[in-house]
Amino acid sequence: MLTVPGLSLLTVSTVRLDDPGPLLDLLPDGSALAWVQGGEGLVGWGEAARLELSGPDRWAEAQAWWAELVASAQVSDAVRLPGSGLVAFGSFAFDPRTGSSVLVVPQVVVGHRDGTWWVTTTGGDAVAPVPQPHPGAPGSVVFADGAVTGAEWMSAVETAVGRITAGEVDKVVLARALEARASEPVDLRWPLRRLAEDYPGCWAFAVDGLLGATPEMLLRLHDGVATSRVLAGTLRRTGDANEDSRRGAALGRSIKDVEEHGYGVRSVVDGLAAHCTDVEVPAAPFVLELRNVMHLATDVRGTVTDGSTSLRLLASLHPSAAVCGSPTDVALDLIREIEGLDRGRYAGPVGWMDASGDGEWGIALRCAEVDPADPRRLRLFAGCGIVAGSQPLHELAESNAKLVPMRDALQD
Repeated sequence: MLTVPGLSLLTVSTVRLDDPGPLLDLLPDGSALAWVQGGEGLVGWGEAARLELSGPDRWAEAQAWWAELVASAQVSDAVRLPGSGLVAFGSFAFDPRTGSSVLVVPQVVVGHRDGTWWVTTTGGDAVAPVPQPHPGAPGSVVFADGAVTGAEWMSAVETAVGRITAGEVDKVVLARALEARASEPVDLRWPLRRLAEDYPGCWAFAVDGLLGATPEMLLRLHDGVATSRVLAGTLRRTGDANEDSRRGAALGRSIKDVEEHGYGVRSVVDGLAAHCTDVEVPAAPFVLELRNVMHLATDVRGTVTDGSTSLRLLASLHPSAAVCGSPTDVALDLIREIEGLDRGRYAGPVGWMDASGDGEWGIALRCAEVDPADPRRLRLFAGCGIVAGSQPLHELAESNAKLVPMRDALQD
């Protein structure tokens, strides 16, 4: 479905700005679009064009729609940096069978990169973005189990370990959800700002009612170079610097966690290898320390040789073993069988792309999705990679740690 209100084609203009202040402070009340890390990135609002899609052909359909839109657009770009000119924000469902995906071209985009600020307007007059009044808190928030209780989820973990032990699958990622009910409609700018402040090393995002702060970059494509950050293997932080240092070193030696991490790295390398030469993989992962947890992390890099856009690369990379399992098809079937959860766009690609097909796409983790029928209700998501050595109680504790960022962001 293509929606271009009142336009026969898109007229796009990007001009430089003086520093307008923090990007997230510029978002007006209403539907927020954001991709921000450490104060840099993009925010947008309004809709100049929109595509909703589902099913197994979604990547090809999205690529065809975007190519047609780009070919017909009139673009004036005085900045020419990644994220300037014609841009779409996107969020894709984890499972094409059950979820809907979306691409949105905002009417207004404000960007900041390397000391340069700009504003892009599509289909309208140039705007001068100004800081907006601070959003109100969502009031009191009550959390409850989602479709699956903690006990039921641990039973699913036990089933998964049994299937792994039987040799049916090597790794499977199981997700769970919490229901959040606020006393007031949730202004997404409130938790979005909290996430960006508390986790400046993550990418704070908001697309069509899905928001979060992901530590995992599935794909960055720029000038023919593709990079990906793989995270798998997790420990909760204690708050004691010496103890966390000791635990971080132990994480790097953990057979269970290194094995889980290896599946994720191999799946990304295999996905990039179909389109890239010189795929570079470090000999060992490093420990990425976030406010609440530590992860094993590996940065993978490749040179794209077949002209693939970011959408085409995503078709090869998603779902990675970090959010699905290995082998992918077997793990996905097992998820559908035992998880008991419609993930929606949780654990799917989220980010943005420009007219050239370059862009930045994270994995929608540490996130929540607003109920479109009730802005006071959200679903919060977390998932854990299950391998042969996984213990249900430990995995439940890990999932609770991963829910902390969104839970905290909703608190007054």
